[in-house]
Amino acid sequence: MDWGMKNRLSRIIRPDDGRCLMLAVDHGYFLGPTERLEVPRKTIAPLLPYADSLMLTRGVLRTSVPAESHVPIVLRVSGATSIIGEDLSKETITTSVEDAIKLNASCLALSIFVGSKYEHQTLANLAKLVDEGEKYGIPVLAVTAVGKEMARDARYLGLSCRIAAELGAHIVKTYYCDNFEEVADGCPVPLIIAGGKKLPEAEALKLSHDAIHHGAVGVDMGRNIWQSDWPVAMIKAVGAIVHRGADPKEGYGIFLKEKEKDKSGQKSPQKVVKTVGRSASFD
Repeated sequence: MDWGMKNRLSRIIRPDDGRCLMLAVDHGYFLGPTERLEVPRKTIAPLLPYADSLMLTRGVLRTSVPAESHVPIVLRVSGATSIIGEDLSKETITTSVEDAIKLNASCLALSIFVGSKYEHQTLANLAKLVDEGEKYGIPVLAVTAVGKEMARDARYLGLSCRIAAELGAHIVKTYYCDNFEEVADGCPVPLIIAGGKKLPEAEALKLSHDAIHHGAVGVDMGRNIWQSDWPVAMIKAVGAIVHRGADPKEGYGIFLKEKEKDKSGQKSPQKVVKTVGRSASFD
């Protein structure tokens, strides 16, 4: 592995503990103005100091993240579908590697849809992106998106993750499931876990802990952080589990403690309205 590739990977997965806390804010590329991500810069700004890396599109990066930021960028480069379109799996590569280099991206992210109508197209996208990434020393994160007919079980996720690794992905983002250690054992590259739909904070923290305990190197969370009424408290609690080895009870205690600190400076939180249909495959 070339020096540049190693260096960029070390920005995503911290060398001191081999863990990562990625903040996902790329939802708008197919969902539009997602609840509590309507104005990306307002959502991102208070959370940025606590994230190891930030996953987003070039449009949101250019408009909503200060260029002075030193947080590594995981740049989503696939898309061209929408929540109201024919099929979410009909993705293509939407951002050139040259533009990713101009944006100083540390990693490139792309979704694959194993078992979907457009499986071949998305897997070919991944293979092409890996070739381009290898040429310039930029790692690729494959996201194992799950269609509404697909079961999120160890057999399906193990298949998707292994195929992504076989095609050359350097990191794979997937879902936690029963018997997750089988998925991790069968994937020769690091796995990070999607948070998925909004859960109660205690459940999301347990998900983070269990995923790492069973073989993931970290999490890529979005809605379970910024759709919380107390997002800064939540990202701090997730960070304690990821990097300090806190158990779910300790993590929730940290969340409650940080929540009390935040209360004095915040307005009353507003209720989250569930986003319409077909967004379950994202974080």
